[in-house]
Amino acid sequence: MNFLPHTEEDRREMLKTIGAGSISDLFSDIPRQVRMQKALDIPGPLSEQELTAHLEELGGRNGSLKEYISFLGAGSYDHYIPSVINHMLLRSEFYTAYTPYQPEISQGTLMAIFEYQTMICELTGMDTANASMYDGGTAMAEAALMACGNQRRDRVVVSGTVHPAYREVLKTYAVGQSIEIVEVPYKDGITDLEALEKAADERTAAVIVQQPNFFGVLEKAGEISELIHRNGGLMIVAADPISLGILKPPGAYGADIVVGEGQPLGNPVSFGGPQLGFFACNGKLFRRMPGRIVGQTVDNRGQRAFVLTLQAREQHIRREKATSNICSNEALCALAATIYLTMLGKEGLAETGRLCLQKAHFLQEQLAGIGIKPAFETPFFKEFVVDTGRPVENINRFLLKEKIIGGLDLGRFYPELKNHMLLCVTEKRSREDMLALVKAVEKSLEGGAVRG
Repeated sequence: MNFLPHTEEDRREMLKTIGAGSISDLFSDIPRQVRMQKALDIPGPLSEQELTAHLEELGGRNGSLKEYISFLGAGSYDHYIPSVINHMLLRSEFYTAYTPYQPEISQGTLMAIFEYQTMICELTGMDTANASMYDGGTAMAEAALMACGNQRRDRVVVSGTVHPAYREVLKTYAVGQSIEIVEVPYKDGITDLEALEKAADERTAAVIVQQPNFFGVLEKAGEISELIHRNGGLMIVAADPISLGILKPPGAYGADIVVGEGQPLGNPVSFGGPQLGFFACNGKLFRRMPGRIVGQTVDNRGQRAFVLTLQAREQHIRREKATSNICSNEALCALAATIYLTMLGKEGLAETGRLCLQKAHFLQEQLAGIGIKPAFETPFFKEFVVDTGRPVENINRFLLKEKIIGGLDLGRFYPELKNHMLLCVTEKRSREDMLALVKAVEKSLEGGAVRG
């Protein structure tokens, strides 16, 4: 079947219209010596049936979470996704709509974004939220820029327990803005408060912490909030949205800006993307907030209507006055999050959080029973660190043979945590899944298969 609709007569007409004698004439301005003078070394054409079979064979070489039991988290999480989400996302009016450039006729998209913003505010305890952050890392970096602009300071203190990738994004953003980034070490899995007190002085625009932090541990967020506010700075919290079903919202302990990764809310892991950054702040800061913000109003007939408001991106106002150049629209991922939160409701989200908490503690206890001890004696949510005493890479290689995806090798990001693994347990992991992991780890240790 030929999928190209143009006939030879069509091609002749088009060439005649533009004044070219042949297809080759279109490339006449390219020097002959830099043109390829031979055919590409690629296989010949395939029929639709042959191509479909070929692509399925290639795709089958990948492992998926349908076949493997995953205990890997570290920022991208295997939570259950209700089937209704895909059914709704696949409606053409949602998945073909890029962004509401003509908001007056995009009421459905705007309403969905407005509901998403409302839910993010309820989760975080903030006054207002936006849409269209790329991911958790860029949301955090944008929050740092916003804090520096509002406080008229050029120094940001970030805890070493914040996601390593987020900290790298922050450093990249800071270079172009001449912002000083100061990292504070951790102690027993949480931010070292003594070191933080020394670093967060009157020159500091904001302190950034993650709650729960990268190790899954709960930070002393209230004390951190008091510390930075004494010095006239802002508190930025990178939060796990699932944890907010059972933990105190950041707004309740003094956070000024709350950001995070919204992927756990109804979006698949998908080999690492696309993801969804959420961003919320208190009412004093919302005029400096980047990205799209949808507001509610009434039209000329007095009917409820939605509009893009406070459009402070460089596409809308002078570049030097813009708050951000965040452009791409993440509204489809935000819609998935909205449907997810709607389907679960407050009780469902709380139950999901409780299951993550209880199952993670169960697995930690089972691993301790075979000699895999916890690295930190501090409260944690759904992720925790264990000291394997052996190369994590070798353990994970063994686990893969058992169709189990092990935890993150922390030595990649924290040299002092060589032979330490970050494990994640979501509500999807059954008792049988966790006991299978323990059995596989024990088997590998007994056989000496992972000594390195």
